[in-house]
Amino acid sequence: MIEEVQRVVDAMSAVRAIEDPVRRARAISELLKAQTETEPGLRDERREIVLKMREEKVSFRKIAAELDVSLGTVQDIVRGHSGPWGSRPKKDEAEVSDG
Repeated sequence: MIEEVQRVVDAMSAVRAIEDPVRRARAISELLKAQTETEPGLRDERREIVLKMREEKVSFRKIAAELDVSLGTVQDIVRGHSGPWGSRPKKDEAEVSDG
């Protein structure tokens, strides 16, 4: 795991280890608020990097290998669908083909 990511994971584990439940809940609230505020920027930044790689003619498979994600994840990032499945736009009935 990348060192900076490991520090974030360790910090999240430390929050879960807080013994006082009220203090732990407060820390979780702060963590979730910080995540909500920074997550869109991180997704956008990752997408910009992937799009730049595509402009440089790097294949989807090579990008997936470089980022250690699946091919489908890279395709979704390029399409702008890098969030949770529930947040993706639904297809109109007219767009759905029979076959």
